[in-house]
Amino acid sequence: MKKFLLVTLLAVLPILSFAKAPDCDSWPMNMSEVWLQNAGIVDIKNLDESKTKSTLLASEKKAKGLYTQIYHFIFYDKKGNSYEIITKNDASYEECSMSDVDVYLISKLISNIYKQENK
Repeated sequence: MKKFLLVTLLAVLPILSFAKAPDCDSWPMNMSEVWLQNAGIVDIKNLDESKTKSTLLASEKKAKGLYTQIYHFIFYDKKGNSYEIITKNDASYEECSMSDVDVYLISKLISNIYKQENK
């Protein structure tokens, strides 16, 4: 009986450790857009939201349902320029905005930059 309980426990524990993290890309995405606008990089109304790409890079469970999440976003404006952002924030299943969002601009690609310089 003890062996059965031990085997059952060992079989169940790995399943519990792979619990799915909350799907909370909207909070850091919105804060990234606001940051891009406040920094004078691009106006939110000029972003083409249909082309925005979001990737969860990491999610680490901290305590009692709280997760630290790292996202990678690629925003595109209506001229074809792209803006790559990495964010870090805390989220839970009940609330995506459990902390402020740290926003890091890692790349800004301006299309046709050589044509713009020669004008």
